[in-house]
Amino acid sequence: MDGNNVAQCPVMHGSSTEMATSPLAWWPNALNLDILHQHDGKTDPMGKGFDYREKLKELDVEALKADMHSLLKDSQDWWPADWGHYGGLMIRLAWHSAGSYRLSDGRGGGGTGNIRFAPLNSWPDNASLDKARRLLWPLKKKYGNKVSWADLMILAGTIAYESMGLKTFGFSFGREDIWGPEKDVYWGAEKEWLAPSDTRYENVEKPSTMENPLAAVQMGLIYVNPEGVNGVIDPLKTAEQVRETFARMAMNDEETAALTAGGHTVGKAHGNGDASLLGAEPEGAELEEQGFGWTNPKGKGVGREAVTSGIEGAWTTNPTEWDMGYFKLLFGYEWEVKHSPAGAQQWQPIDIKEEDMPVDVEDPSIRCMPIMTDADMAMKMDPIYNEICQKFMADPDYFADTFARAWFKLTHRDMGPKARYFGPDVPAEDLIWQDPIPAGATSYDVDAVKAKIAASDLSVSDMVATAWDSARTYRGSDMRGGANGARIRLAPQKDWEGNEPDRLAAVLKVLEPIAAESGASIADVIVLAGNLGVEHAAKAAGFDIDVPFTAGRGDATDEMTDAASFDVLEPLADGFRNFLKKDYVVSPEEMMLDRAQLLGLTAAEMTVLLGGMRVIGTNYGGTKHGVFTDREGALTTDFFVNLTDMSNTWMPTGKNSYDIRDRKTGDTKWTATRADLVFGSNSILRGYAEVYAQDDNAEKFVTDFVAVWAKVMNADRFDLK
Repeated sequence: MDGNNVAQCPVMHGSSTEMATSPLAWWPNALNLDILHQHDGKTDPMGKGFDYREKLKELDVEALKADMHSLLKDSQDWWPADWGHYGGLMIRLAWHSAGSYRLSDGRGGGGTGNIRFAPLNSWPDNASLDKARRLLWPLKKKYGNKVSWADLMILAGTIAYESMGLKTFGFSFGREDIWGPEKDVYWGAEKEWLAPSDTRYENVEKPSTMENPLAAVQMGLIYVNPEGVNGVIDPLKTAEQVRETFARMAMNDEETAALTAGGHTVGKAHGNGDASLLGAEPEGAELEEQGFGWTNPKGKGVGREAVTSGIEGAWTTNPTEWDMGYFKLLFGYEWEVKHSPAGAQQWQPIDIKEEDMPVDVEDPSIRCMPIMTDADMAMKMDPIYNEICQKFMADPDYFADTFARAWFKLTHRDMGPKARYFGPDVPAEDLIWQDPIPAGATSYDVDAVKAKIAASDLSVSDMVATAWDSARTYRGSDMRGGANGARIRLAPQKDWEGNEPDRLAAVLKVLEPIAAESGASIADVIVLAGNLGVEHAAKAAGFDIDVPFTAGRGDATDEMTDAASFDVLEPLADGFRNFLKKDYVVSPEEMMLDRAQLLGLTAAEMTVLLGGMRVIGTNYGGTKHGVFTDREGALTTDFFVNLTDMSNTWMPTGKNSYDIRDRKTGDTKWTATRADLVFGSNSILRGYAEVYAQDDNAEKFVTDFVAVWAKVMNADRFDLK
């Protein structure tokens, strides 16, 4: 046999080495429990003992910033800098790293360096950003473990603005890298890049009907199509989509206008060639490309001849300077629709003065036509955006400050509270979108507080359910929510249906005076009450155990709370309390899995937590679904024992309701929901359930439950980490 004729060798390796061969590909509706175990220790090359925040203390920040300033003007032949300055490219890298964030679920964003991996590294909107990261490699190589890729990429954009003359608002280090693609983020159901927007909307004419949690109008875009809605030029329709997409990133109209204008004040778009000739994206490119994508075989394929977005040209006369040039051109000229050399639709000025034309990126003797996208024209034609831009034009300092603050928000929105910030350039000012929380007291008598709670008439289920409701809002995607701050007593949380407002008010009426008398925060007292409830439930099961507790939570106020931004944290479903606000397309078990992932739980932790919550009796509204025990209130393994008992059968009684019946008599013993029975039907979850159903694991169950309970209660205690 010819060893070079591989196609004729009928030998297959024994492992599943391609994504299409996943065992679950046969059953596409199976729960993707892998999202709970991504980024584990096996993928992390740094090892268990590595602490990024400790390494940051060794970083010479000023030296790094100086090196970054030098790098920005050190043009490389393999990817030349436009006008000798990489500022525009680095700003785009930072922006597109951070700009994938969406408020609805807190996923995306630049906080993990996820743009290094699929699918973001190969989105059409991120074309040529692979080059930007390679340009940064000398600095990553030099400073090594003392700076993460995530921090370095965001810093590059911020220093770029400084280099071009903007006074930036500040910068924080502290973003820790992941080491593989994110498996939990839903980017859309489309199977092709840049598929028409219609599939994302109930009605594409109404941007608010875009599918949640998505924040981009098409697969593979950060925000909107620069050529208009579905590629049809119409600035007013584009304005509506811009407003919605930026709102889904937690940006208001003023911030949106500032970011649009400030983002396009510098740099240029690249479309000087035939876009159809570009090679495959990085994830699809051949081995010899070494992670480069979109190779342009035409001529030099770089510099003046580069093709990325397809749009071609700069927005301003001086694209390497922070100035008011964007507004001067946008409002100073009339514009018409033209096509770039790559065939993209773009706006060009009519009868522009030569001195207002930017020079060529390679030859300053050549003047080039500036451009605007449909989103830029929206700033002029939409009356709201127009009014904001007029205000900016009248006050350049106000524009610069508004942009600097919006840029800081864009690049730090997913970092969580200021307790996670690091470095000499962290702004002193507290910003409402950071969800500020004052420091809490630590010197009070914890045992005395517990004694007062124990002496009250609160039930175990009320104590546990209230603490859980306070803590379950935490999401590790953007480090928002959680028990710290006790925002459960403030609008909008106190009125959420899933928090049982009347029951919650009654519990708080008991706990708030205890907090006032003892000098403890209400946040601490809520958690202490939950801990006490767990301890009582464990004791009822025959185990004496102390739930770990550390004082120091603070109490936020209404003035510290951007109420509107907390709406997205409302639990529409909570499998742990068997709550479902209404019937959704997504199944209850999928929504439970999503919650577990945001809370940072493993599949085993999710299992033990739900089983314990059921037997303690914390169901929403006091329902008995999934309470497979005759000893409600005791932290027993009964949920798992009875779930796995083959003397029982499980009969559907509705879309999300089941009877647990005696196999012999047919008598109904218990009722259940999908969130209960998935732990017996899913093969992986059943494996965990069987562990806790074993006769020898009653103590292990209590110990494991307490550990995961404490984990959830402390998820947002960044002051302890």
